[in-house]
Amino acid sequence: MYLIDWITNTQLYNWIVNIPPLVSDENIYPVLIDGLWLTVQITFTAVVFGIVWGTALALMRLSNNKLLNFFAKNYVNLFRSIPLLLVLLWFYLALPQVIIHIFNLPRNANVNVASAIIAFALFEAAYYSEIIRAGINAVAKGQYHAAYALGMTKSQAMRLIILPQAFRSMVPLLLTQGIILFQDTSLVYVMGLIDLFGASVTQIGKARGGTDEYSMIIFAAASYFVICFTASRLVNYFKKGINR
Repeated sequence: MYLIDWITNTQLYNWIVNIPPLVSDENIYPVLIDGLWLTVQITFTAVVFGIVWGTALALMRLSNNKLLNFFAKNYVNLFRSIPLLLVLLWFYLALPQVIIHIFNLPRNANVNVASAIIAFALFEAAYYSEIIRAGINAVAKGQYHAAYALGMTKSQAMRLIILPQAFRSMVPLLLTQGIILFQDTSLVYVMGLIDLFGASVTQIGKARGGTDEYSMIIFAAASYFVICFTASRLVNYFKKGINR
């Protein structure tokens, strides 16, 4: 009884119980929904393009062409050696002008979302490429010989035999990297974008101040935990299904 009284009298308890009425406010939850949608939009698009470009980089790394191999190797080393925050800042400062010039957009056009997606996709591709390269190398060499015995070219063998098998074993790792990317999207605040974290902490928490600020910080942390933990459990379940 004493423990319950102590908990209910703490400041943390007051912050937590303040969350439900706060987020259900008709002026607040639309902001949170918009922030969550931006987070999902950036994550999904960056994952798709990151895997596509990462696959191309992995094939370059495995290529006998020294120029392609050199490019892919240094690309991966470059992006894996630079903090994501710096990459986002670079793309925020330089890329919008390039996009506006290429697509002949008005000079005041807001292309920050496109810049963020491109930055995340190019950055994550460096990590995806290493996962994909490891998956390709894990396929038994006998699969290559069997494909060649059927009269397939090297590109046909890779496209029809090797990559499908490699991706089947790589899916859990690719999805796990996607979860990490979902968490990393909280850094888009440096580009002036309002994602789930920015909507919770900046747009609502700091704007309202006082107890509400701490409540929204807790809400943001809880939201990321629930989403990422649920996604991780689904990935583990999917992995068990693959290994059966």
